[in-house]
Amino acid sequence: MKILMVLTSHDQMGDTGNKTGFWLEEFAAPYYAFKDAGADITLASPKGGQPPIDPSSDDAGAQTDDTRRFKADPAAQAQLAATSKLSELTADRFDAIFYPGGHGPLWDLAEDADSKRLIEAFAAADRPVGAVCHAPAVFRHTLGSDGKPLVSGRRVTGFTNTEEEAVGLTGIVPFLVEDMLKANGGTFERGADWSSFVLCDGKLVTGQNPASSAEAARQTLALLA
Repeated sequence: MKILMVLTSHDQMGDTGNKTGFWLEEFAAPYYAFKDAGADITLASPKGGQPPIDPSSDDAGAQTDDTRRFKADPAAQAQLAATSKLSELTADRFDAIFYPGGHGPLWDLAEDADSKRLIEAFAAADRPVGAVCHAPAVFRHTLGSDGKPLVSGRRVTGFTNTEEEAVGLTGIVPFLVEDMLKANGGTFERGADWSSFVLCDGKLVTGQNPASSAEAARQTLALLA
């Protein structure tokens, strides 16, 4: 069982001067869910190397058992520091692809041609595609084999407009995940703000927010069982 996890390389929160990146818990929880299930995990990013961690996700109040496990795991830290370049990977090497969130993907992975190529290849091969929180941004331009947006007519979720408003970034982000998924024809569903909510439609798995990351990984694994 080989799983490709794709992380953002983008570290700037628009033109605010603040830093962003991937959300640590949204990486750590799925990483260990996959690892503990015996998966062979490959980490990748557009630029390769160390992807940027959103500083807010590294705050003491944002830590979980999985993030603490990561911080005590030199092997995982070394693997994260040496991500492969997306451009060098092909879908046929993997059984599933999974995207952790954080605000970074809104800027780079949403527009990345290699990410689009990989997702469309996984979808065409009917292999699981998972994304949590802001990571469903990666479906902005992806198409299904019918030429329609990949999420068109499918039940999907992601970081909600009210959650984005609550963190005060509605006017900063390049687009709102909820609005984009709806505009692409997705049937957007949601749970309560900040609660775990995951949808699985065929081989497409989407999670609403950081609290949803572990369950999104478990549902991705279930599709591989």
